[in-house]
Amino acid sequence: MSDTPAYQVLARKYRPETFVDLVGQDAMVRTLKNAFEADRIAQAFMMTGIRGTGKTTTARIIAKGMNCIDLDGAGKPTTEPCGKCEHCVAIMEGRHVDVMEMDAASNTGVANIREIIDSVHYRAASARYKIYIIDEVHMLSTGAFNALLKTLEEPPAHVKFLFATTEIRKVPVTVLSRCQRFDLRRIEPEVMIALMRKIATSEGAEISDDALALITRAAEGSARDATSLLDQAISHGAGETTADQVRAMLGLADRGRVLDLFDMILKGEAAAALTELSSQYADGADPMAVLRDLAEITHWISVIKITPEAAEDPTISPDERTRGQAMANDLPMRVLSRMWQMLLKSLEEVAMAPNAMMAAEMAVIRLTHVADLPSPEELVKKLQDATPPPTGGPSGGRPAPVGGATNAMGTAHTPTHAAPTGPSASGAQTAVALAPDALAHYARFEDIVELIRHHRDVKLLVDVETGLRLVNYQPGRIEVNPTADAPADLLGRLGSRLQAWTGNRWAITVVNNGGEPTIAEVRDAKENALRTAAQEHPLVQAVLLAFPKAKITEIRTEADKAQEALVDALPEVDEEWDPFEDS
Repeated sequence: MSDTPAYQVLARKYRPETFVDLVGQDAMVRTLKNAFEADRIAQAFMMTGIRGTGKTTTARIIAKGMNCIDLDGAGKPTTEPCGKCEHCVAIMEGRHVDVMEMDAASNTGVANIREIIDSVHYRAASARYKIYIIDEVHMLSTGAFNALLKTLEEPPAHVKFLFATTEIRKVPVTVLSRCQRFDLRRIEPEVMIALMRKIATSEGAEISDDALALITRAAEGSARDATSLLDQAISHGAGETTADQVRAMLGLADRGRVLDLFDMILKGEAAAALTELSSQYADGADPMAVLRDLAEITHWISVIKITPEAAEDPTISPDERTRGQAMANDLPMRVLSRMWQMLLKSLEEVAMAPNAMMAAEMAVIRLTHVADLPSPEELVKKLQDATPPPTGGPSGGRPAPVGGATNAMGTAHTPTHAAPTGPSASGAQTAVALAPDALAHYARFEDIVELIRHHRDVKLLVDVETGLRLVNYQPGRIEVNPTADAPADLLGRLGSRLQAWTGNRWAITVVNNGGEPTIAEVRDAKENALRTAAQEHPLVQAVLLAFPKAKITEIRTEADKAQEALVDALPEVDEEWDPFEDS
């Protein structure tokens, strides 16, 4: 049997053993150091942050510091554990009897917490404190959290709790209020690159600065992710690891080539952009990664445009930084915002598409198509430049829209009473109403039309609006000139309905000529006049000239918009409602 020790991955081999080794968490280290020196150690700590920032490692370091006795056996709680005493060694190896680690993802129930509650009353077997480290604590059930509350608030003096979670919002507030919370930050790129360089040097591996920058960018602030990627890159390079090898390992496109693709898209060069995308795909780049890089570049250039100092990113090469600054100076923000929105939509489509490359190509085609579209400001300016000089009447202005004549489309009125009686005779001459006061509500023909509308007799309403020309009107007496296509029974139906609805008999007389236009003719004439006036407007003519297939689908006047505003407005409250007022 070989005595050669088993290989240990770099993420475990270089796991921090003291707070000095823990990078990027200076604020937390300072707080803990002051608390230990002042002997103000809380009964519970909550570590939260993204993956790989050192939450569980921090918990183990705190556990070591609490139980470290130094080599002489007389040590006190410290933030600088010796790492050599029996307790430090046993804790780092995960075999200390008084430091119990529990994975809440696989121990979620009340029964698991009950075991902890039953054991806290017994003193530590050999160490100063009995410590419970619960990883991914947000996975505990609601019942488990509730069972832990009392013990967590008032634990025995020899018991400490250390929690770690990536989902702090899922932890109940009642638990958070009983813990000292520490938010572990993402590790800054400069610190991460220095850490990776230190590990690579310790391993005797040659790796370029550009390759480390790629690893740091892919790690997104996670030290464990960066260390694992470095481990993979060293194996992939088998000697000196270059940026191209790391890019191929990660399935990334060359950022310089992505900038080239970005530039082609914004210039509207669809063929060149598709060729470049296909070339990157042939070289091993993932279509989703290419679009994600385009979105990242769009965001980066937008940020540079607002805050130029953002270009000083250590993970960006000088050449890329120069190109990004030039693009930020040349591209308007509306173009960048539009591209960002379209790329977000494209990423969703690529993720759902059966063929990612086809979806990416369609996205690039769309992006190049809109690249040369004018902005709203440019479009308005172009239309204004194309607007012909105004012509028309003596005033020299554009023709005014036709005003609405007063006819049966006037003010609405809803009757307040109805007393049905039997039907009247046919539509010729009938007796005049005997109760003129009862007809005072119907002083105009418009009131008759509104009465028909109120009773929802749609057929009669349409026939009256399209088949009758009003000659004369008095309450109880109507003179009309029917159109050629008016139904033969229209006057009979109208007289019968009016008698039933008003309780009075109406005289409806037919004349052979004269009369106002029908309600439908007036309505159509008004709409046609508005449409004609709109079509003759110089700006509308310019739009129709620029877009030959465009059509006027709707015309809204200022009165229409004012009416819509009144409808949408909230009704005023006359009196404030008092819930304590006696009804």
